[in-house]
Amino acid sequence: MIIVEHKALEELVKKMIQAVGSNENEAIVVANNLVEANLMGHDSHGVGLAPRYMSHAVTGTLTPGAEITRITDNGVYLLLEGNMGYGQIIGRDAMKMGIEKVKESGAAIVGLRNVHHLGRIGAWGEMCAREGFISIHYVNATGHKPYVAPYGGYEARYSTNPYCTAIPATEKTPMLVLDMATSRVAQGKVRVAHYAEKEMPMPDALVGPNGKLTTDPGVMFRDPMGALLSFGEHKGYGLALLCDILAGGLAGGGTARPELNTGETIRNNMLTIIIDPQQFNSGGSFGAEFDSLVEFVKSGQPAEGFDKIRVAGEPEQETMAERKLKGVPIDTNTWEEMEKLGCENGMTADDFKVVADPMIK
Repeated sequence: MIIVEHKALEELVKKMIQAVGSNENEAIVVANNLVEANLMGHDSHGVGLAPRYMSHAVTGTLTPGAEITRITDNGVYLLLEGNMGYGQIIGRDAMKMGIEKVKESGAAIVGLRNVHHLGRIGAWGEMCAREGFISIHYVNATGHKPYVAPYGGYEARYSTNPYCTAIPATEKTPMLVLDMATSRVAQGKVRVAHYAEKEMPMPDALVGPNGKLTTDPGVMFRDPMGALLSFGEHKGYGLALLCDILAGGLAGGGTARPELNTGETIRNNMLTIIIDPQQFNSGGSFGAEFDSLVEFVKSGQPAEGFDKIRVAGEPEQETMAERKLKGVPIDTNTWEEMEKLGCENGMTADDFKVVADPMIK
């Protein structure tokens, strides 16, 4: 395991992204987004993705420097084309446009299609919440093999299709950000376990190609491949289908049909609904209700094995504080893959040695 100070890690990943065609500003945005995911404990959406991004940029399935295109602008509706640009750039710009629409009209419904990996979807919810707005996000993914089996089956048919809702903070209560894959775990978390040579900690997240439950993350990296299972059985399955239909269908980038479930890239589509709670003229009661509910829920006694009751977003903030102080842990296999792709694209081993050496454990 390698422990790296987060600012040094941002600088390294910036160089990696620049090495495959991005200008410095774009590379900074991408690097900061990936490192932030690590800081929050979501290593599945962190710097371990940088090698994949680099490979996709080299093969042309990710377009550095691509800009967003406005397809439809009709009242509260926006339809945007991502042109397979970096999700960290296109996603940010789509949310900026949606937020401006809310300030004009009180709400916005934003369809974003054909964008490379959008990263941690909670980042877009947080962006809206910082403006005082509620946001709801449905996401699907194509451009690669499907990962998740439908409830009642064991062959993969669609991706991990994340869902997110963010509630803005009040003076009393921090923002609440529910950001989750609709599978039992995100595919990226399976990758992290596989690279760390660990078993999956939960017994009901994966099935092998024979349909039998397994804790071996390697089943997702061999042929024939296994599959992830939905969280909550039919409930997560139902939500995953909604994400695919709403994000892929309404935005127009396509659902997880067979002809789009091929390739070696990540193509995201996202439907975002942004609401200004002040438009309900409820006299501030929304914030007061939010405060009261969170206070009441957290007043309960913690169960065995828990030190307290938390709400969505709190674990991430706690992990961020710890990792900013102690550094970001990266497993050796992930680090070696980062170094390999960097050196294949003009960087040197010294670029990685300088960052890693002082904090190796």
